[in-house]
Amino acid sequence: MTRLFGTDGVRGVANWDLTPDLAYKIGWASANILAGKNLHRPVFLVGRDTRISGTMLEAALVAGLTSAGADVYLAGVIPTPGIAYLTRKHGYDAGVVISASHNPYEHNGIKLFSGNGYKLSDEIEDRIEALVKSYDESSRDWPIGDKIGHCYELADAAQEYAEHLIDCVGVDLSGFKIAVDCANGASVPIAPKLFADLGAEVIPIGIEPDGLNINRGCGSTDLAKLVSVVRSENCDLGLAFDGDADRMLAVDEKGETVDGDIIMSIIASDMKRQGKLARNTLVATVMSNLGLLYMGKNNGIEIVRTQVGDRYVLEEMLRSGYLIGGEQSGHLILLEHTTTGDGMLSALCLLQALQNSDQSLGAARRIMKVFPQVLVNVQVTNEN
Repeated sequence: MTRLFGTDGVRGVANWDLTPDLAYKIGWASANILAGKNLHRPVFLVGRDTRISGTMLEAALVAGLTSAGADVYLAGVIPTPGIAYLTRKHGYDAGVVISASHNPYEHNGIKLFSGNGYKLSDEIEDRIEALVKSYDESSRDWPIGDKIGHCYELADAAQEYAEHLIDCVGVDLSGFKIAVDCANGASVPIAPKLFADLGAEVIPIGIEPDGLNINRGCGSTDLAKLVSVVRSENCDLGLAFDGDADRMLAVDEKGETVDGDIIMSIIASDMKRQGKLARNTLVATVMSNLGLLYMGKNNGIEIVRTQVGDRYVLEEMLRSGYLIGGEQSGHLILLEHTTTGDGMLSALCLLQALQNSDQSLGAARRIMKVFPQVLVNVQVTNEN
């Protein structure tokens, strides 16, 4: 067995690499490692995106958790940052998201959050992985009778998360006309209503998930449809989320792409004007465009760069006390409000920055000049 955990949990082709058997073992091991020593019955919160394999893997994972004596609350379809927030707010021992984020529908993944809403450390992931690999059903000493865990459904988890976003950044969007692409993913139950409730006229797309169309021709991995809608409907801007809504990209009123580097530049500059940019620093990765460095130099913002992966961005932010960081792909972490990348929160902060500067997105994006850069996605096997 190769290493299970990558930079963002366990991922693979559902029912091939990521099997129900493996999901069961991850659930069982996670309950033992994350909450096995607690005196109370451990409690986990589980959410998922809209992939066809989501309910299959959820059932297997929950079986593993409850077999280890953990209680489980099912949040249903909900963005990844919603699980991180609710886990922390309600004091769950851990949160789990079943999603492969921006990947095609046949893939899926299992991402774990500790009770404080942060992704697990490498050390804890290694301990879970070791227990999965040493699993031996014949030598088990497991709960029986009333010690087996219970499973409950939460009807209002997504709505509670949406209310949290409004509490964080309750910007008045009256007068905005916004195209919102939900990628046929986890933001479908929340995003269109969220922006409409804040006063915007919303043109929703990518809101008909069928289990197979998540990220297909829509969302942050394919902006063509969003660009077309923004232009044809004369929108002020467009917002695109990925499958689990932990990242966000935008297009301006002309349909031009605004990537994570530019979005971070706009928000960080607004924070600096408001006196809220800790140590006048923005954290990015080595994949960020050279233009981000020049933006920082021209605006008195220091750019600290890490290796690729939002977990490494977060580690640097926590270590040094910075409040904003992210990736060119649209993962933004705003530690004043959240513990992980949050696409809808990033969108609200971007809109707030536009209001504060009284600029269109097309004008605001000029804070950063994008230098020529080529990024190519390459498919590799799990072994590599």
